[in-house]
Amino acid sequence: MKKILIAEDEDVIRDFVVINLRRAGYVVTDVDNGEKALEVFKKNDGDFDVVLLDVMMPGIDGFEVCKQIRAASNSVGIIMLSAKTQEMDKVSGLMLGADDYVTKPFSPTELLARVDAVYRRVSMARSASEPASQIVSGDFVLNIKSRSLTKKGKPVDLTQMEFQIMEFFMSHPNVAMERSEILSHVWGEDYYGDVKIVDVNIRRLRMKIEDDPSKPKHILTIWGYGYKWVD
Repeated sequence: MKKILIAEDEDVIRDFVVINLRRAGYVVTDVDNGEKALEVFKKNDGDFDVVLLDVMMPGIDGFEVCKQIRAASNSVGIIMLSAKTQEMDKVSGLMLGADDYVTKPFSPTELLARVDAVYRRVSMARSASEPASQIVSGDFVLNIKSRSLTKKGKPVDLTQMEFQIMEFFMSHPNVAMERSEILSHVWGEDYYGDVKIVDVNIRRLRMKIEDDPSKPKHILTIWGYGYKWVD
C-alpha cells in the first residue's frame, strides 16, 4: 500500500488533494494541523511513505512538523506545500529535511507527479535487495545495502535524497557533475521543480560531512557548473 499523511488546514485544498491522491491509489490519512500530524505519525510508528505538509498552519507550523518527523525518520518522504514563493521559505523547508517543495496553486497533475517521484525513491530504498557492497572513499564508507554512511567509523545520518547524492558522488570521484545532471539522477528526469533544490541539499550535506562546511574539502563547488566529490 502507498501510504501518505496530509496536514493542511484549508479544508478545500485538503479535500482536493485527498480526492486526487486516493484516485491515484494512495491510502490517505489527513489532518488539519501540525499537532495532529505529529500525533498521527507517532501513533502509526511512522508507517507512512510520504508526508505532505502545509507550511502555514495554526499552532505548530509545517517547518516544525517537518523537523520533528525528519528527526524520527530518515526514510519517509516529505513534501512541503505553501502559497509563499519567497526563496527563503523553500530553503528553510529543504534545510530541515524536506525532499521537495510545491508552491500553491498547483495542478493535480503536478502534485501527483511530485508525490509519485518521492514515493518511488522511498519505495526503492526500502526494498533494496542488492548484495552487500560498499563504496569506500577516504574516511567515508557508503554501505549500499543498509543505505548508510560512516565517516571515520562514525555514522552520518542521511535522508534518502542525501544518500542518493552521496552514492552518485562517491561512484564518480573527482568528476565534475552539472547541477542538472545531479537533479536528473536523484530527482528523476520528469522532475517539475527548480534545479536550486540541488544547491540546498548540497548545503545540508556539507553540514553533515564536512569538518568546516564553510570551507568544504570533499564536496567542491565548480562555479557556474556544479559540484565535484573529492575524498
